[in-house]
Amino acid sequence: MTAGPDGERPARETPTLLDQMGGVSGVVASSIPVGVFVVANVLFDLQPAIIAALVAGVAVAVYRIVRKQPLQPAISGLFGVGLAAFIASRTGEARGFYLPGLITSAAFGLAFLVSVLVRWPLAGVVWHGVNGDGHGWRRNPALLRAYTWATLLWTLVFASRVVLQGLLYDANEETWLGIARLAMGYPLTGLALLFTIWAVRRAHRTAGTPAT
Repeated sequence: MTAGPDGERPARETPTLLDQMGGVSGVVASSIPVGVFVVANVLFDLQPAIIAALVAGVAVAVYRIVRKQPLQPAISGLFGVGLAAFIASRTGEARGFYLPGLITSAAFGLAFLVSVLVRWPLAGVVWHGVNGDGHGWRRNPALLRAYTWATLLWTLVFASRVVLQGLLYDANEETWLGIARLAMGYPLTGLALLFTIWAVRRAHRTAGTPAT
């Protein structure tokens, strides 16, 4: 990004990671269908729970359209709920609803771990990819180290989901599996994101470079 006539860098127009997730409201909205499924499955049965989750997903999308909010989080959430509902319906088991999330966590965990081993920590790749800053950060030892630690934390987050939820899945503890899915979703993601922001800003201060 080039400097303006007064020597100052222009304001960044690239949306932040939280913006691309739809902001706080988008993050919360995307978890509503899962919560609806958990409650409906406890109170009723599998088929009503599937229908309730799909209706909740559509309702979230319609709400965001009416409010003229970004649709991407709602569409992604609706697609995920649709896939989960399809698997649960085909298997006839409520735990099938959570299988896509388990597979996704395993894939992300493996990807983050491999990125550390090849010295391209994904926390840095994603952060600077979203902000359009290129990959010059890899030549800065302090930043590379900060993103490595952050990526390892993300790996731990995904691995913990796979281990705990995988055990509940094998035990067919569908209610506890749903509760674990919610508890280990955005709360853990938020903590990992806060650690990433702290580590990156600290590394920038150490390196004497402006944080992005």
